[in-house]
Amino acid sequence: DGRLPVGTRLPAERALADALGVSRVTVAAAYGDLRDDGWALTRHGAGTFVAAPDGRTPWGSALGAPVPGVLDLGNAAPEASSLLTAAYAAAQRRLPDLLAGHGYAPTGLPELRAAVAARYTARGLPTDPEQVLITAAAADGLDAVLHTVVGAGRRVLHQHPSHPGALETIAATGAQSVAVPVDVDDPDMIVVEADRAARQHAPTVAYLMPDHANPTGASLSVAARRSLSATLWRHRVLTVVDEVAAELSFAGDDIEPFGAPVPDAATVHVGSLSKVVWGGIRIGWVRGDRATVARVREVLLRRQLGVSILDQLAAVELFARWERILDERRAGLRARQEALAAAVTARLPGWRFVPPTGGLSLWCRLPDGIGSTRLVAAAERQGLVLLPGTRFGTGHAFDDHQRLPFTRPVPELLAAVEMLAGLGAAVLEPRRGAPPLV
Repeated sequence: DGRLPVGTRLPAERALADALGVSRVTVAAAYGDLRDDGWALTRHGAGTFVAAPDGRTPWGSALGAPVPGVLDLGNAAPEASSLLTAAYAAAQRRLPDLLAGHGYAPTGLPELRAAVAARYTARGLPTDPEQVLITAAAADGLDAVLHTVVGAGRRVLHQHPSHPGALETIAATGAQSVAVPVDVDDPDMIVVEADRAARQHAPTVAYLMPDHANPTGASLSVAARRSLSATLWRHRVLTVVDEVAAELSFAGDDIEPFGAPVPDAATVHVGSLSKVVWGGIRIGWVRGDRATVARVREVLLRRQLGVSILDQLAAVELFARWERILDERRAGLRARQEALAAAVTARLPGWRFVPPTGGLSLWCRLPDGIGSTRLVAAAERQGLVLLPGTRFGTGHAFDDHQRLPFTRPVPELLAAVEMLAGLGAAVLEPRRGAPPLV
């Protein structure tokens, strides 16, 4: 049921046998069954660790073209900004000036790197354009960063729950996962939990979403983010910060970037235009100290020779309109969040959530006895696409939670809630007499 996250070391056979009052042969046989079924693995000289059967489809497979008659809340991404078309029109007018060249910009167009650097500086983190590398959206940048700074067998600390794509990328590096629980009622508690995990597991890298995290929507206070960045640096942990939703605060205030008080070498930031502007413009960036950015650049250049010049020109135009774009996006998401929260409260009794101060989704605790996996399957049969809570954790955690994005228009959100409310008692009412989870 997820109480033991993937990567947790199980007790030694003799110790568990003594604790349970059974023979060591019995424990060894039980561990063997767990290994055979994919629930455990043994590393010689290190012990036996919790695993999970490999049956999940890749995160990217959850994305697909719109299907008529289907409400798709599987992906927490809004429609395009109303200013996007004008930005591309301006970019097309500028494109002829560049056509005489070869068309490659391996690190990104200088003026786009300058625009990203200026935005970080305005938010409180002085940045030089040489500290910025343009990527094909955040996923591309995150993959390059983690494959640069994480080695096989190393440990990566991360929030739990967390972004599924990031969890898959961490696993793809060969690293061991160190899951740190997120308390949505008190997000700042992660400072204590991360300090404990760093002392116990000695991770070398941390992956964090300190602002409007996916899926919880939790954000750290200024004091907590400063304390956490200093704590991780003290443990010599490099923090990789996912900022795709960092500026989606409903209050409209600029949040100090995570890691501002510590040296540049302590933090790498990854961001993109996908949530603020549109997922269809594949522009992202990596921001860090020059040495780390240079290493990431070497990894990227083995894969590609740069990002679309037209998209980069459009991104320059978008940054020139950034405040207007942010105001529009924040206002729209705030209205949708309020409508969705009111509908869930009125139509789905027993669903509990902490209203986020920004971001893209509600993270709902389901009534006792209701499983997200079962709920999602029933919803899909009715034409509503959601992702089960288990996609956001390691192992099979969070089947008692459901993510509800508020990135679609209000009528679609209200229709989705009505569909959930109409699924029937077999799914939406607690199942009495259900067997205990083991």
